[in-house]
Amino acid sequence: MTLTPLVAHPAPSARHRRASTLMVLPAVAATVIVVGGGLGATVLQSLGLLPVVGDAELSFAAYSRDPEALWAAVGVSLWVAGASTLIAAVVGMTAAVVMVSGRWGGRVVAALGAVTVTVPHLIGAAAIGLLLADGGMLSRMLGVPPEAWPAFVGGPLWAAAIFEFAWKESAFIALVVTGTLATRIARFDESAALLGAGRWQRFRRVFLPLTAPTLLICSAISFVYALASYEVSWLLGRTYPEPLPVLAVRLFQGVSLDSRPDAAAVAVATSAIALAVVAGTFAILRRTAVWR
Repeated sequence: MTLTPLVAHPAPSARHRRASTLMVLPAVAATVIVVGGGLGATVLQSLGLLPVVGDAELSFAAYSRDPEALWAAVGVSLWVAGASTLIAAVVGMTAAVVMVSGRWGGRVVAALGAVTVTVPHLIGAAAIGLLLADGGMLSRMLGVPPEAWPAFVGGPLWAAAIFEFAWKESAFIALVVTGTLATRIARFDESAALLGAGRWQRFRRVFLPLTAPTLLICSAISFVYALASYEVSWLLGRTYPEPLPVLAVRLFQGVSLDSRPDAAAVAVATSAIALAVVAGTFAILRRTAVWR
């Protein structure tokens, strides 16, 4: 049976849009001042126009001084953020399906997700390191010697860092998606069931269209966070190549003040990737029926 797709609601009036804009204007203004001011100062410092020492002089040397290390950092950061976000989205969506089922298993999953969200990433990274390191708790429980244990921590695939981000962000995605569906999915799901739709049809025609915008937004948030997170990659990753945030902090804390523009250039590159992801997310969202 073919189900009728979701019908987009009429566009809000101009008065309603103006009222909504005025309500969010204070928060937007504060965000622009704080984030825009910090990002602007970072861009100026990377271009040599806001030096710590010496005279201001426009220069792109910070972006071209070590391009190999910069591109390696970009590749590692995209791999860790992309892989962890994909896993978190799949696991989070699955957990949300279980939670909205209304059974006792859903309540258990919701409780576990709520507990997971409250754990700081630093504590989670330390726990994952103790669990997955060679000679860690898991290898000892399984009786595997350290030399035969896979290199989850500090390995070439950055498995421990990806697992930590996926574990934490999957709980975040599951709770947000569940909250979005709590007030809307019941009546649509019941209507589809009365029309004869099976479980797979209801998932494809009801659940996915309702969750797509929320899932996309949560995935973008998770990606940007994993891209710019320092402590998890520093604790669980390799010394080379370094992810973008680890490289930026190391350059910023260098003995020579001449490395400050290089650190600012890495921070600008990280911000550019994050802004591109956010812009792409909103471009996709505007094409969805629920958004319209």
